[in-house]
Amino acid sequence: MYLRNGFLPLVQAAAAAVLVTLACGSTAHGQFGRGGFGSAVGGIAIDADGIVRNLDARAVESLAAERRAALADADVVKAGTQRKVSLAAMTRAVREAVAAGKPVPPDVMFLGGLQQVTGVFVDPEHHDIVLVGPADTPAVGPSGAIVGAASKRPLLQFEDLVVALRAIDGARAGGIRCSIDPTRDGLARLDAFLATQRAVIGDPEPLFRGMEQALGLQTVTVGGVPADSRFAQVLVAADYRMKRIGMGLEPSGVKQLPSYLTLVPAGGQASSLPRFWLEAEYDPIARDADELAWRLSGRRMKCLTESDLAGRDGVERGAGRADKAAEKWCDAMTAHYDDLALKHPVFAELVNCVDLAVVAALIKGRQLDTRAGLDLAPLLDAKAIPLPQYDVPETVPTVASGLKKGTTWVLSASGGVQFQPWQFAANAQAAADLGEQRTTALAARPNAGLWWD
Repeated sequence: MYLRNGFLPLVQAAAAAVLVTLACGSTAHGQFGRGGFGSAVGGIAIDADGIVRNLDARAVESLAAERRAALADADVVKAGTQRKVSLAAMTRAVREAVAAGKPVPPDVMFLGGLQQVTGVFVDPEHHDIVLVGPADTPAVGPSGAIVGAASKRPLLQFEDLVVALRAIDGARAGGIRCSIDPTRDGLARLDAFLATQRAVIGDPEPLFRGMEQALGLQTVTVGGVPADSRFAQVLVAADYRMKRIGMGLEPSGVKQLPSYLTLVPAGGQASSLPRFWLEAEYDPIARDADELAWRLSGRRMKCLTESDLAGRDGVERGAGRADKAAEKWCDAMTAHYDDLALKHPVFAELVNCVDLAVVAALIKGRQLDTRAGLDLAPLLDAKAIPLPQYDVPETVPTVASGLKKGTTWVLSASGGVQFQPWQFAANAQAAADLGEQRTTALAARPNAGLWWD
């Protein structure tokens, strides 16, 4: 939003930003969070009061070292262009690990090294569902994320698939989403604070700090998946990184994606709370005639924007005037999302979670488990297979930042993440080549093992 020679009679707040993670000492339970892999997502810790804070750099380094040591002791997962992963075998391996009180093996935790799901094959003969896609050897990236050794992109995680399967029915109505929003009381305090201020002259930092204190903590809301799940951490972490990059609080690392603030022209028209959010898109899912083979393609994330109107009674979505700079920034983020994901792995993790939610909707919606004769009850039973319980992100401190553009101070925005996996699963069309691909893939199946190429 903007301040021209003073203050708008609207909320002049910066966006609150949150990046969520479980630090090593969090209250995670179950077998997925053990074995040296910790539970960090995106470099942020959540304290005992549910407030999101930056994770200390030394803690990130320690976590990365711990994960490297854990991978060094693990069986090597080789890279492959067409990895086939047995959901039945993975489920058995998890049950055995839980029953024995042992950590889940890395090749199970990271779904046989899968980086993306491009195919889902039903195998009634072996009572199985097989996930297909490119795979890489697990390695630890600079930020401590588990990535492919060659591609540097995060791997899919079995834990996120389990969360998606358990939550997918509940996501039918509202989809899967997260948002960070100011409270009504905070907006009223900010409105009162700004009414006492004069034109911005000289150092704006006292103004920024006063705005932050007035608006106070903003509320984190997660829907469609449990707020104490790793899946939820990824949603909020991606949302937060987007805000920080847009606000210019950290560089994108991509030349073509500067901060939103730098795109606002000097003397630009006042905007009321521009909002950015990420949505997923897919091409129609392909299927064979028997609906035993499915192909996912064209997955992508799109940045969208609208200008909200904010006042003491709350935020009215989409009621503000159009913001050309915000539209330009979103277009740049959409166009260079893949490049951004290489610099900030959490954006790739977000796409991975979308993939797994679509797979879950496909399995449930098309009853692929029933057609395969695969009993998914153990995966759906939280007592049989307990997952880590992560500290829940509840609030985020407001951060105010700005750039001087002639006589106008430019301040920041809000946003979120949202997608509806059921919509993608329902959009399917026939493909003549899929049946033969499924036959070839299942014919190469070994007598034992979790995955094959």
